[in-house]
Amino acid sequence: MRAFPDGFLWGSSTSAYQIEGAHDADGKGPSVWDWIAHTDGAVENKDTGDVACDHYHRVDEDVALMQGLGLRAYRFSTAWTRVLPEGVGRVNEAGLDFYDRVVDGLMEAGIRPFLTLYHWDIPLALHRRGGWLNRDIADWFGEYASLIASRLGDRVQDWMTINEPQVFLNMGYSPQLRSNHEAGLTLDEKLLVIHNCLRAHGRGVQAIREHSKSEPRVGWAPVGVCNYPATDDPADIAAAKADTLGVNPAHYWNNTWYNDPIFFGHYPEDGLKAYEGKVPEIHPGDMELIAQPVDWLGINMYQGIAVKAGEKGPEHQLPFPPGHPRSRFAWPLTPEILRWGPRWLHERYQVPLYITENGYSSTDWVHLDGKVHDPQRIDFMRRYLHQLRKAIDDGADVRGYFHWSLFDNFEWAEGYDQRFGLVHVDFQNQTRTPKDSFSYYSEVIKTNGANL
Repeated sequence: MRAFPDGFLWGSSTSAYQIEGAHDADGKGPSVWDWIAHTDGAVENKDTGDVACDHYHRVDEDVALMQGLGLRAYRFSTAWTRVLPEGVGRVNEAGLDFYDRVVDGLMEAGIRPFLTLYHWDIPLALHRRGGWLNRDIADWFGEYASLIASRLGDRVQDWMTINEPQVFLNMGYSPQLRSNHEAGLTLDEKLLVIHNCLRAHGRGVQAIREHSKSEPRVGWAPVGVCNYPATDDPADIAAAKADTLGVNPAHYWNNTWYNDPIFFGHYPEDGLKAYEGKVPEIHPGDMELIAQPVDWLGINMYQGIAVKAGEKGPEHQLPFPPGHPRSRFAWPLTPEILRWGPRWLHERYQVPLYITENGYSSTDWVHLDGKVHDPQRIDFMRRYLHQLRKAIDDGADVRGYFHWSLFDNFEWAEGYDQRFGLVHVDFQNQTRTPKDSFSYYSEVIKTNGANL
């Protein structure tokens, strides 16, 4: 196979709550996930992120693993409450010192840091003040972004404001309400959360640009929703593209309701029609704040649905055939999404793209030979990267790929049952064991994808 374009950036991703541990160390305040994880019934096996991968105490060891893998870039998030324990106001210098160590270690190892400001761990103190339902969240987030950019912006140039708003509405926000025996968010409230999230993103972009001491490159990382054509028939391709770029009134899982305001300064017309009567009040200046210029779009992509053209529009090809390959999460393998999703999103928004998450959950363990054999993950990676190469050949300006995840970690409501890592973590003693996929991905990086 031909190599990927020169300069293609090979990386891996993690997030703060999923790996750091040290949940109350050195002045850190509680986030909503510190609360959720200690709520009966919220997480499998009553697992918590209290220790997780203990990255907080093992950062030097972990950066050495990254260097051994050959990573060109590493995507991580900062924990809001590690630096601002109450979300605003009092600064925790010990938390900032930790992120200095992370960034300095990456720079010394020749690894380009990609910093995500928000990966679902809103400060509990701000949640109790209304959280994402409160318009003040944009200012709160701006204060946090300003602090991080001021401290790390002399070394970090690549920034993401917010990760997967589509998911934290359901997996990282609504559970807080359900765990309190409440009904969860209505569609009206969800649309308000999205609007406030977009406003916070815009304020974050402003803060990063204002306080960075180097020239920042700023994007964000929503879910890349992609429903791919069932065949190469032009009618199926057109139907899948329309489905991928449309808004379904039945739910909020889409691309354009989140990205059109950022890139075009307005919500999509079909979305306004679909959500008529539910759209929150748009105050003067809101859309201008949301539409701050960004340099690139990150997309997190795992699975999709095949689509055929039907008499009444796109038809989803469900269910999947019996025996269709699936991950431990029961997510179907649909590598075609990495061909069509980046292509269509690049055509619409005309900015560079990064695949900021893509990966496979399995049931990995250390074998009797002391190694972790994960051939399914290797096959997954090979299939998806083949399709990504096709997207680039089709004209999509994809600049890099970040495998999820570097480590087995705390997988939110699934606890430690799901293993996504290139590195196996024994959560009893914190032993790290690079898997076979670690070696495979290292060769992908060395050959710039020519070994696929």
